[in-house]
Amino acid sequence: MTSPNAQDSVGQYDPDSAAKHRAKQTVINLVLALVATLGIVLVTVLVVPRDDSNRIKPIDYLAAAVAAEDSSKLNIAAPANLPEGWWANQAKWSETAADGVKVWKVGFVGPDNQYVGVTQAFAVNPTWVALALTGFEKYDYAFGSSENWTFYKPGKNTDADPYLWVLEKDGNFISLKSTATPIELEEFAFLIEKELNK
Repeated sequence: MTSPNAQDSVGQYDPDSAAKHRAKQTVINLVLALVATLGIVLVTVLVVPRDDSNRIKPIDYLAAAVAAEDSSKLNIAAPANLPEGWWANQAKWSETAADGVKVWKVGFVGPDNQYVGVTQAFAVNPTWVALALTGFEKYDYAFGSSENWTFYKPGKNTDADPYLWVLEKDGNFISLKSTATPIELEEFAFLIEKELNK
């Protein structure tokens, strides 16, 4: 007959040891799950093809300008020969605005993502012009050959494009709103004036 003490020492069950084993196994399972998840993410990133091209596609602004000219019989400013690397991302003709002002808008994007937005408005009134210039103040720009233009920059506490150049001619209003450099704006100002004089 064996003593109770001997049986206890042979088949003794330690609850603390079992708890430690379960805790250790939980940490191991957690680490394995994390590694598996990271592996799946890595494989997904490597395998799934990505489109790194520009999602905003160039548009045919010249065709839009021709259509606007045909319907309005007005001279729409849409320079055909843009500076190298520039392209149009929008073109819009509004002939039936509530304020009665017909407006042509075309946007150009440069090689460094700089932007020039051209607005051409016909038979404008002082209220329309004042609204277009809201938030801007005049500044002197003494370089280049854009003497027919008036130069504006954002006023204090105004979140707007760095430059606004305006040409008012024969009751019409042309503006260049831009994040481009003044030198680049001079190129566009020249191209716009050339279009207006054709």
